[in-house]
Amino acid sequence: MEVINRYVAIKAQIDGVPKESDFELKNQQFSLSIKRGSKEIIIKNLYVSIDPYHVNQMKTTGTLGRTIVPGEVISSYGVGKVIASGNPRFAEGDYVVGNISWGEYSISKGFFLRKLDPMGLPLSYHIGVLGLSGLSAYVGFFDICKPKRGENVFVSAASGSIGNLVGQYAKLLGCYVVGCAGSPEKVELLKEKLGFDEAFNYKEETDLNLALQRYFPNGIDIYFDNVGAEMLEAAISNMNLYGRVAVCGAISEYTDSKKHVKLDMLSIIYRRITIQGFITPDYMNLFPEFVSKTVDYIRAGKIHVLEDVLIGIESVPSAFVGVFHGNNVGKRIVKIADD
Repeated sequence: MEVINRYVAIKAQIDGVPKESDFELKNQQFSLSIKRGSKEIIIKNLYVSIDPYHVNQMKTTGTLGRTIVPGEVISSYGVGKVIASGNPRFAEGDYVVGNISWGEYSISKGFFLRKLDPMGLPLSYHIGVLGLSGLSAYVGFFDICKPKRGENVFVSAASGSIGNLVGQYAKLLGCYVVGCAGSPEKVELLKEKLGFDEAFNYKEETDLNLALQRYFPNGIDIYFDNVGAEMLEAAISNMNLYGRVAVCGAISEYTDSKKHVKLDMLSIIYRRITIQGFITPDYMNLFPEFVSKTVDYIRAGKIHVLEDVLIGIESVPSAFVGVFHGNNVGKRIVKIADD
């Protein structure tokens, strides 16, 4: 049996801030049958993740050895349901999570894909709070920053998919937590709903260094960086002795080639500051621990789940472009189809 698979592709390599016009919705004939002897599986995509790092792969020279080719299917993290399988690891009707596509259907050989037990929680949770975004927050905060109760923690892009969880983990540990975001509404959410001690709108600050001095009169012990550029510079200037910085993202630099961090190297040396970048797939060994602890927090009502869900494959371009304009609160997801 064949169907029409609609999928989102780029028209050409993207420079600068992506626009909806950079994308197109394409159709392809797609077989729902598996050839005899094949180890492939056919997946009906249900939810796909929208992540800003994809823009780095849409440039002429992609990152991590990958370049997204115009017109071709774009791989993404997501949740789907197996509708046909020649792979002994998966059976028809299984939920799966991992590498699928910005499309209505995916075909996979099972690489970077696992069977999903929803554990009685919404399927979308397994993309965000219990997916790679959540693991990024957990790894960056606990494994890289090695926090201690009572320490001072600063989180940038704090209302985003990763930052909001870092702040919540830090509060559960007993830290003093300040986040920055890009609107008064997001600042209010951080303080009133997520329990941050303080939060500020970085767009209203003319001097980020002075802003951090105001919110951290006793200095910063941990900075979880999601934006790079001037915010990282200001955080370094306010770090305490033996401060730790987890560099998770640099969204302010993804679309502006003129933005680069200018670090105060003397501060880094004499304050013995540790700065470590990381990519989440390197820490999949911590995934079971992360899921177990985070599910317990969710069920106990100690972690609030923030999701920003758009509907339909045709929503993918606007969902992606909107991330670069700060339109999302929490994890941005597109629901492709009902179960």
